Amino acid sequence: MKTKSPFLNSIINYMYSHHYAKKSIETYVFWITAYIHFHNKRHPTSMGNNEVEIFLNHLTVTKKVAARTQATALNALAFLYKHII
Repeated sequence: MKTKSPFLNSIINYMYSHHYAKKSIETYVFWITAYIHFHNKRHPTSMGNNEVEIFLNHLTVTKKVAARTQATALNALAFLYKHII
């Protein structure tokens, strides 16, 4: 699994090297990409808790995703900020 983004590829490589399941990698990259695109392709290092909260609220209010889906998105972003950034 490769993308055009060197940043996303580094996340994928990190997750493969730490033996994450392929489905987990796909899911986390999906939510990290959605988060970046939602904030007009800003790099996650320039964002923080406020942007994460805005994104999760958007998922709940506008997209009307289930609580479990919102939790998955939150887990992906928590992984991003804890292990990658």
